Amino acid sequence: MSNTESKPDFLEQFVEKLLVRSVILFGIVFLMMYLLDKRPSFWVPDSAIGAKTPLVMRGGDPYIRALMRTISASESNVRNPYAVLYGGDYAADLSKHPDRCVTIVAGPNTGNCTTAAGRYQFITSTWLEEARRYHLDPPTLLFWQGYSFSPEYQDQVVYRWLNDSQAWGVDLRQSLKKGQISTVLQRLSGTWTSLGYGIEDNANTSELPRVYRQMLKEELGQAAKL
Repeated sequence: MSNTESKPDFLEQFVEKLLVRSVILFGIVFLMMYLLDKRPSFWVPDSAIGAKTPLVMRGGDPYIRALMRTISASESNVRNPYAVLYGGDYAADLSKHPDRCVTIVAGPNTGNCTTAAGRYQFITSTWLEEARRYHLDPPTLLFWQGYSFSPEYQDQVVYRWLNDSQAWGVDLRQSLKKGQISTVLQRLSGTWTSLGYGIEDNANTSELPRVYRQMLKEELGQAAKL
């Protein structure tokens, strides 16, 4: 065997070492950013499926739209959030709120049941209360069939609700424009308890400000194309 054949290719060896060192360096930098809570803005946890699912509703303010998607990341974190029930089953009929009471299996309310459903996990009573105020297609008294729970109406009710400063005691949009996402999440946590500041946090709760910033970037980008 010749000396040329027995020696490893120098260039190939150099490239391999460079790639290994680059991967190690990137890992160290990313780890440091993670520990210092300085993760890059493009980073959104893979678990935030609910936020990545676009809204069905067209138009509207990007700041509120991003907030709606952030709520979804914590409340209904699945690829088809509009039809999901508490516990993971899906409703086949969204002509009205499913109103199916499912036993709670974890957390401080274990053993009780909840009718939470849809992208924003409305319980039946809250849905009826807010639909009376904000639904754009209320049923007539003569042909009462309930308020449609279809995806576009779920979005519209929540959008109009979040835009109502009297409902929250503060202009949420202005707070979001000032970058006060944690303050807004705290304000909303009495309604959506998984947003934090309460007794029902989940795996995504601590990531929600970061999720919001990425969703806002997407929503502003979409608005700029219109």
